[in-house]
Amino acid sequence: MAELTMVEAINLALHQEMARDETVLVLGEDVGVDGGIFRVTRDLIEEYGEARVMDTPLAESGILGFSIGMAMNGMKPVPEMQFSGFAYLGFHQLESHASRMRWRSQGRFSVPMTVRMPYGGGVRALEHHSESREIFYTHMPGMKLVIPSGPRNARALLLAAIRDPDPVVFFEPKASYRAFREEVPDDEEVMELGRARTAREGGDITLVAWGAMLPRTMEAAERLSEEGIEADVIDLLTLSPLDYETVVDSVARTGRCVVVHEAPLSYGPAGEIVARVNEGCFLSLEAPVARVAGPDVHMPYFAREQLYLPDSDRILDACRRTLDF
Repeated sequence: MAELTMVEAINLALHQEMARDETVLVLGEDVGVDGGIFRVTRDLIEEYGEARVMDTPLAESGILGFSIGMAMNGMKPVPEMQFSGFAYLGFHQLESHASRMRWRSQGRFSVPMTVRMPYGGGVRALEHHSESREIFYTHMPGMKLVIPSGPRNARALLLAAIRDPDPVVFFEPKASYRAFREEVPDDEEVMELGRARTAREGGDITLVAWGAMLPRTMEAAERLSEEGIEADVIDLLTLSPLDYETVVDSVARTGRCVVVHEAPLSYGPAGEIVARVNEGCFLSLEAPVARVAGPDVHMPYFAREQLYLPDSDRILDACRRTLDF
């Protein structure tokens, strides 16, 4: 069992799935000869050739439209958007075609396509290079949105996404790409999409997070533990469909909940989670559900990037307000 970074684990998933299934192919800007801007697709072109690892023009709409056509005709494309903030140019293809093709054709056609999108802050890149706009895709019927939090679940979730018969947007938290290593089994491991996991067990408060916010939330949970307060930490992994049952079950036990995300606060994912908690376990709540999020501004220049992102101090403050309510 090797210890891999998230970049290496995703690269391993692509290697394994392309070896297993010859209909899987990769395309995008610089994914071939250069191995991707973050080297996630490194060495794929040498092993599988230019027919399955395709460098494309800088044209996100074309990349996604081309992928939809291939998916409807028997292939399983894995297009890469270099940064999620550049995918807006192809948003029309995802919303108007990929997400609704099964519904529109009454089941005659599906779009088995996995769109990889590096996203999020923490790497000293501004604006479109570090945005966290997961809510765009969770609000899109017919589209799944997956966000891994570590190397092991990144490999297992990407395999599941590629094998899914319908389109999946696979958000990859750039801040976690090379932040830490984790043991990844040599043998194939596939996780079910739409299922959250309990990253830490505790009975005093529930913390919900995903992607690069999970390590910061775990740090806050450990600091709470030093004060004798044990937190249940839920790692969502898939935001659409949302595994609200796991969240509600946890909050029903603890009576308190804090949701953490780096996306802007207003109309963000936490709003939906709070609504689900209210619907599922309102009578169990001992305090209003708190949100810790990015402010309602565009990602700032890197000098203020860490002020924008939630950290363990802000998460702890929200936990204490909730516990003291």
